[in-house]
Order: sequence, then structure tokens, then C-alpha cells
Amino acid sequence: MSSEGNLSDRTAIVTGAGQGIGRTIAQRLSNAGARVAVVDIDASAAEAVAVGIGESALPITADVASSLEVDRFVADLVDRWGRVDILVNNAGIVGVDAPVWELQEEDWNRVLDINLKGVFLCSRAVVRHMIEQKKGAIASMASISGKEGNANMVPYSVSKAGVICFTKALAKEVLPFGIRVNCVAPALIETPLTESLIQERRDFLISKIPMGRLGKKEEVAALIHFLVSDDASFTTGQCYDISGGRATY
Repeated sequence: MSSEGNLSDRTAIVTGAGQGIGRTIAQRLSNAGARVAVVDIDASAAEAVAVGIGESALPITADVASSLEVDRFVADLVDRWGRVDILVNNAGIVGVDAPVWELQEEDWNRVLDINLKGVFLCSRAVVRHMIEQKKGAIASMASISGKEGNANMVPYSVSKAGVICFTKALAKEVLPFGIRVNCVAPALIETPLTESLIQERRDFLISKIPMGRLGKKEEVAALIHFLVSDDASFTTGQCYDISGGRATY
């Protein structure tokens, strides 16, 4: 394997890795040589992905919105592997499609708990170990919604804006310890969910992307791989768009 992007002897955690983009990221990091903890709230999904990857993967069932569960599985991984080098905060939900005046408090709480508090809890847990190691890399999944704000998706948009700001603030705090923190902001990505959309809705969403197509899971995984590798050793506190030109700031 080329030294570029080589993750041999690294340990990685990917949350929400039971399907979609998370699954593709976990596979990509494993292919680069990392041992990967496949974390998902769905035990059967985590197990299936880990089995598909092979011996270098470990399935973990956990709710990223629970501090007890997060702290426990990170501690168990450090006991098992001796260190944690990479965290990919991918777990997230979209929530209900509704205007603010129709939202219930629980709608807001559920999205913010998973999408934003989950990023905080997982990052806090691994940073405590990365500080001792004097090295580590965190990459979180934001969204173009966190920059533009999408109507009828206020909790989601706010949560992703929070991920962007959390990334920048945390990066400044852990810089003295050799830890890098970045995030990515995708536009709509091709997944089984988008494949099921009616053509009219799909065409509308694509019309907002200058490249004229949806993104691919593999393209997001490639960017995450770069950000957690030594190839990005001079990059921290950044939000990288992967939006086909939809946002340029």
C-alpha cells in the first residue's frame, strides 16, 4: 500500500456505520489498514457491516445520545486496542418534515440529541484518550443545511450548524495536543432513501446542485479518509463542502 492515506496500526470509530455513508466510510478506513469499530444503535446492522469488513472490524451497539453508553464503549475499546486514533461522527437523523409551528418539543430534542449532543459526547470521550497519546483525528458529518438552513428542517439545520461551530471551537482547544478536528458538509448524497424519492422531488433536489447530480457515498468516504489521515496533517478546524458547487463559502 502507498504511504498516502495509509492507516495501518490506527484504530478508528465510525458512528452510524450500520448503513449508508457510515458503512462506506468504515469499509474505506478498513481498506486503508485501520481497525474499525462499527458503532450503530441497530445491533444487527452493526454486526452485518463488521462481518462484511472482516476481522479488522468490531461491531458495537450504542446510542450516541447516551453519555453512559458512549463512555463505556470508548473505554472498552481503549482496553481492547490500547488506543483510539480516529473518530468519525457520522450518526444522525433528519427528523420530521414540518414547519416550526408544527414541531413538538420532542421532535427538536430527538434531532439535537443525536446529531449534536452525540457529536459532543463521542468527541469528549475520545479526546480524553487522545490527549494522553498526543495525537488523534476527528471528522464529523455536518451538512450544507447547517450553512444555508432548510425550510421544514429547522432542528436538522440547527444541529448541523452546531456541528460546524463545535468543530472549529474544539479544534482550537486540542491543537496543543496534536489532535486535529474537521467536518464535512455534504449536499444530498445518493442513498437508498434518495432512490425511493418520487422523480419530481428528486429532480427538484438535483436542480439545486450546479453539477446536476447527487453526490456519491464513496466521494464522502474519500474526503473523510483524507481528513483523518496524515495527508491532512496541516488541516484542522475546517468545514469542507462536498456539495457539487451548491455552496462555495
